[in-house]
Amino acid sequence: MFSLNRSAFLNNKGLSSPLRTTDQRSRRLPAKVVTFSVSKRENGSLVMETNSSPTFTDRDSYAEVVDSKTDVSGGAQDVYGEDTATEDQPVTPWALSVARFIRMVLFSFANKEWFIILLLIRINTFFMLQWVFFVERSSSQQRACLHLQREKFTLLAWSSPPYSCFTRPPGEEDDAQYSPVPNSPAKVHGHDGSSGNIPTIYSHKLKIICELIISFYLFPSVSQERNQRLFYKLLIENVEELLPVVYTPTVGEACQKYGSIYGRPQGLFISLNDKGKVLEVLRNWPEKNIQVIVVTDGERILGLGDLGCQGMGIPVGKLSLYTALGGVRPSACLPITIDVGTNNENLLNDEFYIGLRRKRATGQEYAELLHEFMTAVKQNYGEKILIQFEDFANHNAFDLLEKYGTTHLVFNDDIQGTASVVLSGLISAMKFSGGSLADHKFLFLGAGEAGTGIAELIALEISKQTNMPVEEARKKVWLVDSKGLIVSSRLESLQHFKKPWAHEHEPVKGLVDQIKPTILIGTSGQGQTFTKEVVEAMTSLNEKPIILALSNPTSQSECTAEEAYTWSQGRAIFASGSPFDPVEYEGKVFMPGQANNAYIFPGFGLGLIMSGAIRVHDDMLLAAAEALSSQVTQEHFDKGLIYPPFRNIRKISAHIAANVAAKAYELGLATRLPQPKDLAKYAESCMYSPAYRNYR
Repeated sequence: MFSLNRSAFLNNKGLSSPLRTTDQRSRRLPAKVVTFSVSKRENGSLVMETNSSPTFTDRDSYAEVVDSKTDVSGGAQDVYGEDTATEDQPVTPWALSVARFIRMVLFSFANKEWFIILLLIRINTFFMLQWVFFVERSSSQQRACLHLQREKFTLLAWSSPPYSCFTRPPGEEDDAQYSPVPNSPAKVHGHDGSSGNIPTIYSHKLKIICELIISFYLFPSVSQERNQRLFYKLLIENVEELLPVVYTPTVGEACQKYGSIYGRPQGLFISLNDKGKVLEVLRNWPEKNIQVIVVTDGERILGLGDLGCQGMGIPVGKLSLYTALGGVRPSACLPITIDVGTNNENLLNDEFYIGLRRKRATGQEYAELLHEFMTAVKQNYGEKILIQFEDFANHNAFDLLEKYGTTHLVFNDDIQGTASVVLSGLISAMKFSGGSLADHKFLFLGAGEAGTGIAELIALEISKQTNMPVEEARKKVWLVDSKGLIVSSRLESLQHFKKPWAHEHEPVKGLVDQIKPTILIGTSGQGQTFTKEVVEAMTSLNEKPIILALSNPTSQSECTAEEAYTWSQGRAIFASGSPFDPVEYEGKVFMPGQANNAYIFPGFGLGLIMSGAIRVHDDMLLAAAEALSSQVTQEHFDKGLIYPPFRNIRKISAHIAANVAAKAYELGLATRLPQPKDLAKYAESCMYSPAYRNYR
């Protein structure tokens, strides 16, 4: 069986690879390592057999053999031998050399432009080699498509020229081997066996991926596919430098051009065409010990709108952070995109769009597919599988969370994760500036998933701190949507999730002057909406105005860090959703904080997994926020930070996981018994840690 993300059998010598010689393929692994190779196909399913005698025909009958000598610890159980498969070659000197070289570049040069220059040289050389190999190949070999077709479910992986150019000697032709399967229902980049000019497509693709931002995204992406252990080792050790490359803001640009840079699938696509067979599609995923699923329908990707099937970059990126920051084993992570079409006309007319070319499904058709998906996930993976909803549109996000929150272990990072990380920043600000949340008045620009989610968690925290009814605590929070201030006179026309925030007030134009907030929070997805007049008005009302411009990506941020500090005369406490460089104002350097969800969701997910939780409770979100806030010191706050530095994120995640797990045990929602005595140490022991042995 083939793994779409190349993780299960990455270092597995039991599988024949076109890049290995015959002698390399024949080498056997140590006896304790279980490997699989394709034997034959029976009844449409692949039959797997080990290097030893047993043959497994039941897809659930996978041996659980783990070598005690493995260097990789923590995470989900290593049932596939992905870590032990290199026991006969403890370390790859080339890989370790690359790791040390990149670390040298990152830390030995004060001027990080060296890193950018060397990275661009590496990228340009790589893609120029692709072009050279490409133009010397025949058209049939250039296509080099591998189709695994099972009825209407097709997995397609397009081999890039560097792989295909070494599979056969130059000049040899084999149309039967390299031609796509006729009449395949999957049409990716025009590779359907009947249409699509490959040289034209590749030429256009090359032009797109040579753009700087996309190059930064592709470099770690390719590394992840080819050497997963090295990828995560580099990411963990250089998280502050590489996080903006792996995730926001770069991932937003990558999703917009996902069809043009598409190389091979890294996740599972489930479309309307799979309705009635979603369980069967899930069972096609080669990894069986799944613990976390991140799923999107691509309707609201960051602040970029409907990107349809191209939103797959978000689940892939989130799960990379689950592994690097939260220590969840890569083989236990499953990125999924639900393809129900798109309303983005530009994508529907784009020849490189990889999804269904139809208008987005709504109503009963949409609800039935999602319900089948949720039922199939629980049936296939059990009660304790964590399902994280990502970048669903407002109307679907709230409905899904409400509908399945009582029956599944579900978590919406846009609503709950954002709320927890923002609340943590506010608690930190209160801790060092004085006062409590109940002393403040909050004004939100934006009343969608993030805005209402943050507002609700703030109200819950105020209620917890003061024993005030939640309904009364909500009156301290004001929200503004596209039609203005949310007030009771608009109650009948409001969406259900906005109604708790409709307070008695006359409609006004000058919001800051009328409401007189002490904390201003932007979740609108509209850039440059915190104007100079708005920031100056906040400064005139408050000695230390708290301004959070949370919209992503950077281009959609309500204001920049430089604008906030300059317009407030250096008095603002500022944080943003995307990273900004330090700002110098009147001789003082301010370090803008980043209210990044990556502070919360990896540790939160790890806490749920290690405790065996079966439901998510609001008190767990409060516990995560308080745990993160406790990591902020006076020294950090003096620099303008309301979040701890990211370089300690693994320890921070373990601390959050321990607090979330403790709350799960306290609420009676944990199933992994007995409770460990030291949850913090237990959390660290559960974390996946890629490592290389020292060699002489």
